Amino acid sequence: KPRFVAGVIGPTPRTASISPDVNDPGARNITFDKLVEDYYAAVRGLVNGGVDLLLIETIFDSLNAKAAVYAVLQYFEDQSIELPIMISVTFPDTSGRTLSGQTPSAFWNSISHAKPLIVGTNCGRRFSEIRPFVEELSEAAECYFSGHFNAGLPNEFGEYDETPADMHDELRDFAQRGFLNLVGGCCGTTPGHIEAIAKAVEGIAPRPLPELPVACRLSGLEPFNISADSLFVNVGERCNVTGSAIFKRLILEGNYDEALSVARQQVENGAQIIDVNM
Repeated sequence: KPRFVAGVIGPTPRTASISPDVNDPGARNITFDKLVEDYYAAVRGLVNGGVDLLLIETIFDSLNAKAAVYAVLQYFEDQSIELPIMISVTFPDTSGRTLSGQTPSAFWNSISHAKPLIVGTNCGRRFSEIRPFVEELSEAAECYFSGHFNAGLPNEFGEYDETPADMHDELRDFAQRGFLNLVGGCCGTTPGHIEAIAKAVEGIAPRPLPELPVACRLSGLEPFNISADSLFVNVGERCNVTGSAIFKRLILEGNYDEALSVARQQVENGAQIIDVNM
């Protein structure tokens, strides 16, 4: 059997979307540009090391993931090379959202521009608790779909309660229903778990790639898809330095808090999309 090595680009311990200070929602301890710089260094090292594909994984913040995608694509352009990209998100609880608040479909809309070969999920809670969210992501993604799951969460003794037999039965049913192209294990899985997972999917047909209708697929915390049967869409266009003298002045003065109020006012007046033109 051929073997391929994935170069893993992890999420970092910093988040570009969430404040580390509960008293200051606008505070950040990392910038997008700094994340790009660090991810770029990681990509360079992994590619020089000879990996076959790049895996952006354990994503809890979509903005971090977008910084990683930016760094990967920039490196490809700079070096005139291209490797397959795999992107894997984590669902940390049973809310059905990432830590930065996105639903599975919204997450796909946020990163689909990377044209990944594979998208999927890893880490997080036990499979049975996040299965509906994994199904939603599998149905939204137009590429191959992967799942490498935890053997549950650590108990009071730091041990994992999901047995190989548990994962075998759950993942066999999931694969038989046509949701998987790749499968494996993450935290807490042992060689016994991996053997059970391999046996569970043996002989089962992989998920066929879906053919979704063409649409404008956008996202905030939730997906916002504009298709042929969509109704009128309101686009707020006042966050525009060439169309709004007030917005231009606020940007030139570096008064971003007040500039943000221009966007907020449009949302409150019914805008479904904000066009930011700098």
